[in-house]
Amino acid sequence: MQRFKNKATLRQRTLLQAWDRLDAKTTKLADATPRTPFGAIELLVALSRDYGGIESYAEGLLVLREDLRDPVLRARGASWKASLCNILDSCFASVVDTPLDIGLLMASHWQGSLLWWSFDPKAEVASYVEDSLGRFVTAIVTARKP
Repeated sequence: MQRFKNKATLRQRTLLQAWDRLDAKTTKLADATPRTPFGAIELLVALSRDYGGIESYAEGLLVLREDLRDPVLRARGASWKASLCNILDSCFASVVDTPLDIGLLMASHWQGSLLWWSFDPKAEVASYVEDSLGRFVTAIVTARKP
């Protein structure tokens, strides 16, 4: 800890390193993902696999609390959100009449599905997320404006 001067700096640097890893993983998965709506599902399911079971997911929420308290870490989260949403938007580029900001809508649905899973974690998280996102994408792709 002497190297970092205090606990707050140590915590921030550690969490910034975690954001770096998440950015790299997201980019790697995005590069290997087809730019289709179902490719978007693959990407988010792959990101969900790191959550593991309910205990590790709950621990991750405690870490997220630290990210939300620090403006530098919040900015990293906002940057990752923008990057992820751009990737997800590109997965819907060939779909006619998709809602504006479909990437944000899908990312929001993904995070919501993780939260709802956590209240009743009977299924494996990746399976739950895949099913939920599949229903979301089907609703978006088959919906037509009048």
